[in-house]
Amino acid sequence: MTELLKDISRQPDELSRLVTHAFGGGKATYERAVRLIDGADHLYITGIGSSWHAGMAIQTILHSGGRPACLLDASEFLHFNTIAPHSAVIVLSRSGKSVEIVNLLSKAKETGASIIGITNTPGSPLAEISDLVFNLETPFDHCVSALMYSGIALVGSLLASFVLKNLNQSLGRSIQESVLAVKEYLPGWHRQIEGSDWFDRKAPYYFLARGASLASCHETRLVWEEAVKLPATAMTTSGFRHGPQEIIEEGFRFGLWIDGCRMRDQDLALAADIRKLGGKLLVIGQDLSMEDGDLVFSLPKIEPQWQFLIDVIPAQLAGEYFSQLRGVDCDSFRICSYIVEREGGLLDGEMKGRRTEPEILSHG
Repeated sequence: MTELLKDISRQPDELSRLVTHAFGGGKATYERAVRLIDGADHLYITGIGSSWHAGMAIQTILHSGGRPACLLDASEFLHFNTIAPHSAVIVLSRSGKSVEIVNLLSKAKETGASIIGITNTPGSPLAEISDLVFNLETPFDHCVSALMYSGIALVGSLLASFVLKNLNQSLGRSIQESVLAVKEYLPGWHRQIEGSDWFDRKAPYYFLARGASLASCHETRLVWEEAVKLPATAMTTSGFRHGPQEIIEEGFRFGLWIDGCRMRDQDLALAADIRKLGGKLLVIGQDLSMEDGDLVFSLPKIEPQWQFLIDVIPAQLAGEYFSQLRGVDCDSFRICSYIVEREGGLLDGEMKGRRTEPEILSHG
């Protein structure tokens, strides 16, 4: 078993623990964060890599309740944006040490912005400089981000729901039950993956989603690049229909997320047309038929707005399996630095292909 597979498999229990913490010992931290956000005129969400993807889900939940929030890649935020007066900034970073994050913290402090950090490293610059910090308090992923991504997405989305005042213990229990139900689905998903002909070493890969599942879509693209070592594209489902569909040829591979309640018929029609045009399709969602794609992952019941918490997991499993088919090591990086400490270039003289201690991982 790869270390990545171990990390993917432990997500249900760790996510359940984080929900319990939000309604128990961590509730006061959420309440303080809500006061900081309510007292601000402007709200930003920022991160880089997988943390930025997590921010997509957080932003979607806020926007669904009519609370505007600007999501920015940390480097773009640092170099190309001015922070508005009376702002709050939610900073997402599993290590809290990435160069863009560290430099952005100084910029935010200079403007007087309130900083809310979500991280897994209590001694990091992010934790030390933030006005308030959420610490995941969970073991780091070995290499590729699995739990660090989903944990940050969950904590940030819980915070967003507390801001909107639409989260209660009943909904929290429902989310927990759905997350824990994933454990019963894992063996079946493994069997589906192992028996599927959807994987092709030479095919292009396009991933399409809507709403909060865009976070899962983009995170899957990153898994393809980091673990499978293959290029992939992630975009909105509707955006794909406005020109990019011209790329479809026989054998092209697609991953499509079906929302729990919105645009289902339209997206299932898209799935059928992609297959008619020769594409082979992985589909993830609730209440699906095995006829809806070439590799179909039907999810446990979960509140539609929270589906993103679990609909990334089958895609992560698919990426881990594909890395084994390709004979590449999903548990190490060839080029990527484990801590991105400078902006510019790719090669910094370090020996690649090895991993450092997990507590200092920080890409994203």
